[in-house]
Amino acid sequence: MDLEELKKEMKSLKDENNIDHRFHKTGKGDYAESRISIGISHKDKINLAKKYYKLNLQELEELLNSKITDYKSIALRALVEKYKKTKQKKEIYEMYLHNTKQINGWDLVDISAWKIIGDYLLDKDKSILYKLAKSSNLWEKRIAIVSTYAFIREGMFEDTPKISEILLKDKEDLIHKAVGWMLREVGNRNQDVEEKFLMKHVKQMPRTMLRYAIEKFNDEKRKYYLKKS
Repeated sequence: MDLEELKKEMKSLKDENNIDHRFHKTGKGDYAESRISIGISHKDKINLAKKYYKLNLQELEELLNSKITDYKSIALRALVEKYKKTKQKKEIYEMYLHNTKQINGWDLVDISAWKIIGDYLLDKDKSILYKLAKSSNLWEKRIAIVSTYAFIREGMFEDTPKISEILLKDKEDLIHKAVGWMLREVGNRNQDVEEKFLMKHVKQMPRTMLRYAIEKFNDEKRKYYLKKS
């Protein structure tokens, strides 16, 4: 199997009826203005990634650098598969970091960042995430916070609140949602840690961030934090 075979399969699976930009801002000047999709279904993307994950990193990097979002998605899913099934973890991690600006969609970040960047950093220095959180690039900032999901799943709650603090005043709605989501995941496992963050920052949190963060609280507690904001 090679990249040309994959490209042929991808072209054969395109379907305009599957193209759906409802959850992406594609207007002029919006973050997804240049988003291109050919309508490969979610199921087909998963199947192709599992079938072609043995492509070498250069081939997957070429696919990731395509302008077509479907191709990027398959490349990232294949990288996740390769990361899980081979010993090339460091190489995949480094390639991912080298191509962060190509991972230019919230969906692309969310299917891959915590499974590669977060997982790789579980037992390593995490300063790269703080550097990404301070980036001017929307996707690098989202990668920083979403990567902490890997830590959260392992009961490691130190970095999510710290990175959330860095992103607290960010103007992008996609960052508000991602931070709120990760804080909620912390709270699902240790509500005291989440509430410590909320008590300190609730008045500065954007409304969307707060609503995502407290989504799983009971009615009384949700109302309490909304009132304090």
